[in-house]
Amino acid sequence: MKAWAVIVAGGIGKRMGSDTPKQFLTLGGKTILERTLMPFAACTGIDGVVIAAPSINVERIKDILAEIPSLASRHRIVPGGKERRDSVFNALDAVPKNISIVVIHDAVRPFITSGLITECIEAAKQYGAVTVMRPLKETVKVVSDGFVMKTPDRSSLWITQTPQAFQKNIILEAHRKAVEDGVVGTDDCMLVERLGKLVHIIEGDDLNIKITTPADLAIADTILGLFENRGQ
Repeated sequence: MKAWAVIVAGGIGKRMGSDTPKQFLTLGGKTILERTLMPFAACTGIDGVVIAAPSINVERIKDILAEIPSLASRHRIVPGGKERRDSVFNALDAVPKNISIVVIHDAVRPFITSGLITECIEAAKQYGAVTVMRPLKETVKVVSDGFVMKTPDRSSLWITQTPQAFQKNIILEAHRKAVEDGVVGTDDCMLVERLGKLVHIIEGDDLNIKITTPADLAIADTILGLFENRGQ
């Protein structure tokens, strides 16, 4: 069963407060997007990638791909949509017909490994849908109108990360249904859950942060040293 990756690169840097979209900011001399793509390029289970991004950024993405020769003939770039769901749906349409597994990942999560990607692919083959998650460490409150309503038991609460991997027929059905029902969703697993399907979890890594704010970028500079020292 072959796998392709879908990289969602539609960010415009609003929360970063920068004129440069966050995926094109540099981290240790390379753009965040390049660092995100490198583990996919090195993963033997990935046959190619589709990158969903605004058309204004296509040339910049091509320049980044030129720095990753192994992806030179194994990539497609598609227009991003208004919502994340729209971008992923566009990308899914560009995945080759003979591909059975799709791995969906945020362009601004550069601290992943080829090993984790492979684990997601294998789990998707077995379970149909899988997401990387971390157990919640902090207490969460349900709030309404400025007051605490209740405190959920955090032992059953996990934080979702990416990659998320799916058998292609499942994720396509989920997106088609979401479009039909006008549901945007906040991640792809949510759309699969609407079909009544179970999503398997893989415990992720605290280093696998999503870089969306200036504070995240500062933290990422520190994480980069830890990540590279681990031999990833």
